Amino acid sequence: MKKHLLTSLLLSSLTLFGCSSVETPNLEQFTHFSGGKVAGDASSLYWMTEKLTRVSTAADYVTMGDNGWFQSDYRWDEGELRELIRKGEQVDTKQELVPFQIHIRFNKDGEAVYQKYRVNRKVLPLQHDQLERYKAEANDVVASVKAQSRNNQSLIQGYWNGQSFETCKGKVFSTLEFNQTLPKFIIERLSSVDSYVAFVGKQSRNKAMVDELLMLNDDDFDCVSRPKLISE
Repeated sequence: MKKHLLTSLLLSSLTLFGCSSVETPNLEQFTHFSGGKVAGDASSLYWMTEKLTRVSTAADYVTMGDNGWFQSDYRWDEGELRELIRKGEQVDTKQELVPFQIHIRFNKDGEAVYQKYRVNRKVLPLQHDQLERYKAEANDVVASVKAQSRNNQSLIQGYWNGQSFETCKGKVFSTLEFNQTLPKFIIERLSSVDSYVAFVGKQSRNKAMVDELLMLNDDDFDCVSRPKLISE
């Protein structure tokens, strides 16, 4: 009788525990998005993460032709941008590419309480208009990704060999369809040279659809990972 009672209690406990684990909401739920855009000579790849329904973090990787490149990592808290780190290369007064790094922390009122701007091993001050520009660029990443997500678009990277397209995550598509008019030299390149391709678009069962081509490079170009510059 005691053994039967103990078994019943154990089963009841397991049942209650199972119900509790199912019904308890995940308060640390994160949703990940991606996108990108082209503006002039700049091609940008974007990533964003929401915690529940509010932006938590974002990142970008931007190439600017002969003017350099950079990658950024952004962090928000309660809807306010609180930190950003950016590093890359930019053109100096001698028209040479030099390394730079920016680290800014903001308080809840949007004021920069910590800032460090280093260019080619020299520490320089940041002006107010620069700080405002960096905040605007961070918010533009979020706005762009959200708009593209509403259209079921995302950042897709991979390799095209003229017959099939394999994403950086290993998914293979037999068709790569372009929903934009491309210059003739790009069409010729894609038809004759194995290439790395990054674009904003959609995926279906056997087809990847390109809505906006972001980057086109040799097939030995590595897939771009989301920058992780801010410590957890």
